[in-house]
Amino acid sequence: MYTMKCSNDYFEKGRLSRYGKIELSPSSGVLNYGQGLFEGMKAYRKEDGQLVLFRPDQNAIRLQTGAERMCMPSPSIDQFIDAVKQTALANKRWVPPPGKGSLYIRPLLVGSGPILGLAPAPEYTFLVFASPVGNYFKGLAPLNLYVEDEFHRATPGGAGGVKAISNYAPVLKAISRAKNRGFSDVLYLDSVNKKNLEEVSSCNIFILKGNIISTPATSGTILAGITRKSIIEIASDCGFQVEERAIPVDELLEADEVFCTGTAVVVAPVGSITYRGKRIEFKTGAQSVSRELYSTLVGIQTGLIKDNKGWTVEIN
Repeated sequence: MYTMKCSNDYFEKGRLSRYGKIELSPSSGVLNYGQGLFEGMKAYRKEDGQLVLFRPDQNAIRLQTGAERMCMPSPSIDQFIDAVKQTALANKRWVPPPGKGSLYIRPLLVGSGPILGLAPAPEYTFLVFASPVGNYFKGLAPLNLYVEDEFHRATPGGAGGVKAISNYAPVLKAISRAKNRGFSDVLYLDSVNKKNLEEVSSCNIFILKGNIISTPATSGTILAGITRKSIIEIASDCGFQVEERAIPVDELLEADEVFCTGTAVVVAPVGSITYRGKRIEFKTGAQSVSRELYSTLVGIQTGLIKDNKGWTVEIN
């Protein structure tokens, strides 16, 4: 794992150490007030054995945006990418063979300094650790989502648009309830009108109707996913008209396909969505648009398709 400390807005030189426990003051900002952010990214092993990252600069920029919102200093883009590369290299033996998975990398930025009153912490710690992973959802089996209209993931003016650690524990109750009813995950609606789609617990959502692919606009309550951003560009390159806009939940009734995107899930097809007792089913399978987009994205990430966009970064 990689550790880098910051005080007085200055990040000292980081270092690698064996993965293990960290020491925190009981009055640290992260433990008492949830002052923390995390990122999620992957390292892939290509057929020639070379390790690559996918758009790590975008994760670094998103961390900086989140840090500004949470009153935290943040590493520079170069510091961030260097830390991620060092962590991936130190764990290279854990990167699965091509096609068998990836090395999931988790950067964390937390208020580690003690602060009893409600204020920004006096010291921060940037950590990076990793774990080999397979598919987040088993295989490419279609997801079975439940539309949640009681609990909300984010509210206007809140921190839903950044990857704050405090955004995730509140959705556990809704996820647990949905899974106990046989669903894969939860699809949230906007908290003001309870009528527009927002996102799934840990991934963005897209709907397809004809040649138009739509996804909720990132207007402060929705996380600007890097996979989301990449799929928007790939879909446009494939000739689809892509719209970022408010999407009423009723539009699900007319959709041909629905799919989710995220670092963990990549591109996951949605087989059905249940809303107020009504189950709506969508096209999935080998001939689906979501499978085409998935294959293109994974092909670029793993080196099977030439990267003409400069998205992949080799780890030397």
